[in-house]
Amino acid sequence: MTSTSTPPGLARFNALEEHAALTALHEACASTAWAKRLLAARPYATSEDLYAASDAAMAELTAADLDEAMAGHPPIGRPKPGDPTSAREQRGMAGASDALKAEMLELNLAYQERFGHVFLICATGRTGEQMRDAVRERIANTPEREREIVRTELGKINRIRLARLVEED
Repeated sequence: MTSTSTPPGLARFNALEEHAALTALHEACASTAWAKRLLAARPYATSEDLYAASDAAMAELTAADLDEAMAGHPPIGRPKPGDPTSAREQRGMAGASDALKAEMLELNLAYQERFGHVFLICATGRTGEQMRDAVRERIANTPEREREIVRTELGKINRIRLARLVEED
C-alpha cells in the first residue's frame, strides 16, 4: 500500500451506502447533527481527515445536539447490557469494589441532579478510582464549564470509536 492510498477500513466506510454509514456513525455518537456532518463530508482521504471533521462537527453542536449525544451514553459503572462498546470503555469499573460501585452510583445521581444529564468522561484506560475522582472534582463546576468539558470528553470518545470503525479489517 502506498502512502497516498486510503486505508482499507476507511475506504470501506467511504463506500458504505448512506443509510449504513449513518447507522455506523450513530453507533459512534448519538448526535444526528454530528453524524450528518460527517456523512456529508465523505469521502475522507485519511483517518486524520475524518477525525478533524469529527472535531469540527463537535465544536458546532448546539446544546440540544449535545443532549442528544449524551443520551446515548449509560452512566459510569452501568454499561448498557449487551453492548460490548460501553462494557469495553468502562472496563475500569468492572473490577471495582462494591463500595466504589456504590459510591459511583451516588455520585452519578448527584451529578445528574445538578446538571440534568449523565456524567460523561472518556473512560477508556481509566480506573474506577480515576473516574470517581473526576466526578467528585467536576460536580463543583458551573453548568457552562461542565458543558464544555462534556463536549471535549465526547470528542475524545468519538475519536476512539471512529478509529475502531475505520481501522478494523
